[in-house]
Amino acid sequence: MQVQTRGAVEMTVAMSILGTIGWFVVESGQPVASVVFWRCAFGAATLLIVCSMLGLFRRLTARQWALAIAGGAAIVINWALLFAAFPRASISVATAVYNTQPFMLVLLGAAFLGERLTWTKAAWLAISFTGVLLIVQAKPDAGAIGPAFAQGVALAFGAAFFYALATLATKRLAGTPPHLVALIQVSVGVLLLAPFADFSELPGDARTWGFLLTLGVVHTGLMYILLYGAIQKLPTHVTGALSFLYPVSALLVDYLAYGHRLQPAQVFGAVAILIAAAGMNLGWSFSTLRARLRPQPLMRR
Repeated sequence: MQVQTRGAVEMTVAMSILGTIGWFVVESGQPVASVVFWRCAFGAATLLIVCSMLGLFRRLTARQWALAIAGGAAIVINWALLFAAFPRASISVATAVYNTQPFMLVLLGAAFLGERLTWTKAAWLAISFTGVLLIVQAKPDAGAIGPAFAQGVALAFGAAFFYALATLATKRLAGTPPHLVALIQVSVGVLLLAPFADFSELPGDARTWGFLLTLGVVHTGLMYILLYGAIQKLPTHVTGALSFLYPVSALLVDYLAYGHRLQPAQVFGAVAILIAAAGMNLGWSFSTLRARLRPQPLMRR
């Protein structure tokens, strides 16, 4: 199997796994703090084994430790907010809103890293924001309506913001083994959430433990391994394109599991967010798109 083909397979599997995470969170029936804690605990155990086998342990500088810990705190808050959004706004809506994260990253980069906010990026940002408005203003077909729905959308927005913060911290750790960074991040999650996890009433059935174990081993350990392996093998534009399998698979899982069907306005909103995010990630410009869409003259023979 060619290197890029293998990378594409790894990325596809990783994004498909991510698309099922909302179902596992909801079906576990556990409080958000407990779900995130056990995800971090089982994920840390998995990544510890992987890092040991690959010999990835190395001495980090104080700056690298600080960035990894800060990123870990942000990623844990991101998970907690997103998991809390699932039962309130539905997996479909929460995932669609959560995919505004590339724009959060652009705004943070412009504010704190001095990165230039071009007119093209601003236009993609406006399209994405319009998509969010369409999603929020339309009532869900099946799911929460009213304050709980609005809370779910707000929580998904917050999750996207903290994911962008975690990405900023991770970008400053170039050259550090990514599996080691992930291990530090989930270990931070264990320490942060241990005081909030309910150990007095642990799950008493194998089904619930199965959901929690899967979230840690598969959705964290295995997913990170596949994702980072794919990123190393694929060009950036292919990685960006395949990343949109995540929201698509999440929408499909939500429909098959719970019958949650987006209203037409919400479908347009979700498509607008995904197209805008694709344009941002893949560097599309409107002039290039116009040139590609313009009918080409017929060649004379």
